[in-house]
Amino acid sequence: MRRAPRPGRPVPIDHQTVTHLTEFVQTRRGVEAYIEMPTTLTQTTVLLVAYDGEWTRRRVPSPEWARSFAKHMEIPGYDAAVVGYPQRMRDYNHRQKLQARRKLADET
Repeated sequence: MRRAPRPGRPVPIDHQTVTHLTEFVQTRRGVEAYIEMPTTLTQTTVLLVAYDGEWTRRRVPSPEWARSFAKHMEIPGYDAAVVGYPQRMRDYNHRQKLQARRKLADET
């Protein structure tokens, strides 16, 4: 059984994570990176948010790695603790919940 990395310690980045993040940026418009700093409970993560609010989050080795990724992909990178999260992300989550409820209601 593999142990999970301890919070706050860098995690190695795997090919699947890099591929997922890269494909998200390349297949969506207006993507921005929100870098979430490590805490005692969580590791560093990068949250990518597209123009329509669709988002994805992945653990990354460090804030520096996330900034470097954003720079390499030529997208804006922000410290999430400083700027917060965009309203379009919350709006997207709300729309997804409404669609799921409608689908469930249609099935019954």
